[in-house]
Amino acid sequence: MERSEFFFPQAGRMIQAPRNSKARFAIGDVVRHRKFDFRGVVFDIDPVFANSEEWYLSIPEGSRPSRDQPFYHLLAENEETSYVAYVSQQNLAPDDEGLPVDHPGLAQLFERFADGRYHLRRSLSH
Repeated sequence: MERSEFFFPQAGRMIQAPRNSKARFAIGDVVRHRKFDFRGVVFDIDPVFANSEEWYLSIPEGSRPSRDQPFYHLLAENEETSYVAYVSQQNLAPDDEGLPVDHPGLAQLFERFADGRYHLRRSLSH
């Protein structure tokens, strides 16, 4: 598999990623975590794990996802609060509720919710 290497500032290190990676979800999709009770809206996608080593090692060893898969940045919510989550593709499933997510950051990135997904603000798309 052909790979590229680049410096990723958020991780503070070089990241190796496949030149072609298949993300199952797109920006604006509403997803649900397979193990924990929360859902969220995808607002960014990393082709492979690109967070800090400390963050990765904080996950219990038996539950750590493979690094070599897409990871999603989510505007997330549960019954108690809203927050930003970083989740591996293997731990996400489509959210079939068809309902909007309640997160204060949504209006900064998305202009509307229609047909079960969020539509990125025109000023942010290219």
